[in-house]
Amino acid sequence: MKDLAKLPKAHLHLHFTGAMRPTTMVELAQEQGVRLPAHLLENDPLTVPANARGWFRFQRSYDAARALVRSEAVMRRLIDEAVEDDVSEGSVRLEIQVDPTSYAPWVGGLTPALEIILDQARISGMQHGLSVGVIVAASRIRHPLDARTLARLAAKYAGTANGEVVAFGLSNDEAAGTTAEFAHAFRLARKAGLPGVPHGGELLGPDHVRQVISHLQPRRLGHGVRAVEDPRLLDELIAAGVGFELCPTSNVSLGVFGDLSQLPLRDLFSAGAAIALGADDPLLFRSRLLTQYEYARSRGFTDSELASLATSSIEISLAPPDLKAQWIKQVQAWLNSSHT
Repeated sequence: MKDLAKLPKAHLHLHFTGAMRPTTMVELAQEQGVRLPAHLLENDPLTVPANARGWFRFQRSYDAARALVRSEAVMRRLIDEAVEDDVSEGSVRLEIQVDPTSYAPWVGGLTPALEIILDQARISGMQHGLSVGVIVAASRIRHPLDARTLARLAAKYAGTANGEVVAFGLSNDEAAGTTAEFAHAFRLARKAGLPGVPHGGELLGPDHVRQVISHLQPRRLGHGVRAVEDPRLLDELIAAGVGFELCPTSNVSLGVFGDLSQLPLRDLFSAGAAIALGADDPLLFRSRLLTQYEYARSRGFTDSELASLATSSIEISLAPPDLKAQWIKQVQAWLNSSHT
């Protein structure tokens, strides 16, 4: 079997705080005299039921970690470590998602918070040899007017180069808020050339996916795995070229599926879906990008099929076309190589 850590791949679903190393979390908590919830100190994944109570526990855990990010230095550290970790797993492209709202109070506002992240993404990308794009994401649990503010901010920094804003997202609890009310923010982003990459089709099923498609017109779906429950919808998404950011271990940890054997990765792949495997929140789920590819291999995916998944992740990334072509050749070289 070929070394999956050497397989060039794009990582398109990773949250800023969720990318924090567990060791970094513990170190920051000690420095700040913060007592963390006991389960965050364990090495077992956070596993919760797929209901409001389960999401509350997940969000509380995420917030406990996010509360440690209180300075520019820590923000820069998180970006740099996330880039370094991705490079070690064979990533050639990282598109990291962030809502700067939570970090703004510590660094002087929304604009400085985003500029810090963009600047460090450029620096770390160059130092570690990784193409890094930033996705500005609004939150479903905040007012839609806040999403418009973030869309306007993201538009000022739109681009495709290393350390630029490449897309606009919508995250947090799918059951919160009204999808249609975020449509204006996504229109503002599209006007600036920023495609939409909202979450949808994880905690809620096909009906919600249709709402996301109708109102937000996404280029990719954050998760989207529940679309498989409606074959007609799935065919429509594939025909429209909508990408799927699948996060297998995250789906299990959040109770969407009882275990990895229930995840319909093979069904989506066989249907022709454009898939990018992602880690979502490695800090909480204790599972990084490489683990997702190892899972696919354990479910019978051949090296050729794994190369196809990696190629798909690159194709639906928002990197410049010339870089995509270069990386796809590298995937083929991996497949043709005799090295393990």
